Amino acid sequence: MASEAGSYANASEYISHHLTNLTYGKLEAGTTMCDGSSLESTQWVMGACSAEIGAMGFMAFHVDSMVWSILLGTIFLFVFWRVGKSATQGVPTGMQNFVETIFEFIDSQVRDTFNGRNPWIAPIAMTVFVWVFLANLMDIVPIDLIPYTLELLGVKFQKIVPSTDPNITLGTATFVLLLIIYYSFKVKGLGFIKELSFTPFNHWIFVPFNLFLELVGLIAKPFSLGLRLFGNMYAAEMIFILIALMFGAGIFFAIFGGVLQMAWAIFHIMIIPLQAFIFMVLTIVYLSQAHEHH
Repeated sequence: MASEAGSYANASEYISHHLTNLTYGKLEAGTTMCDGSSLESTQWVMGACSAEIGAMGFMAFHVDSMVWSILLGTIFLFVFWRVGKSATQGVPTGMQNFVETIFEFIDSQVRDTFNGRNPWIAPIAMTVFVWVFLANLMDIVPIDLIPYTLELLGVKFQKIVPSTDPNITLGTATFVLLLIIYYSFKVKGLGFIKELSFTPFNHWIFVPFNLFLELVGLIAKPFSLGLRLFGNMYAAEMIFILIALMFGAGIFFAIFGGVLQMAWAIFHIMIIPLQAFIFMVLTIVYLSQAHEHH
């Protein structure tokens, strides 16, 4: 579809376009704009090209990632709320059967993995699993369908897979980290500080060294979740983009590319729930550790 549009000069431009987020950020006065003009005053603008987006630096928001994340979260909450509201006794059918299957699956994982007693762990695990699954599932949508359609409407960039954005995956990891810290203090109190200070070497002289090791390990656990999810989904998205380039190289390569797209999509169907499952299980494990006394 990209080659039919004729809006990309070469493969590099096509790849760069599909890996660029729709970004709203702050540009300082004097910044060179896409049309070659110089910005007269500091402004918050929607990035019109990669140069403008790069000049925004830290003061920027990935609008597409935020919109798709909120939309997917809303769909998740609405569907599960509707199913819960209309749930009936007896043998479930349709959407109720699907939701109950997910709930029972996650509940069994919590029972097998979580060693404490906390009624909030299962809902947290279900939220993490379903949201990550839905974010990953967007990778099945044809690579050009939504970005090309929105570009015709004037939207320059559009990444529809939230889990290919490190801001989203690391943001979810930060949520897990905050839960770990909260439950560690709630369950252990000041004993959590003592645990960090006297592990692995139980002597006061090693407290600074212990704190360094434990704090690094504490932060690394959830953030490895975010980086793992981002790395896997970003690589999968890149493969879809590279295969899509074959559709503009003639009929033979287009047919071959179609076969590759189908094969990779089928394989990717296994990766999507697997990544969500890993994220969920490790979240449960980390929260279980937060509930355990040393």
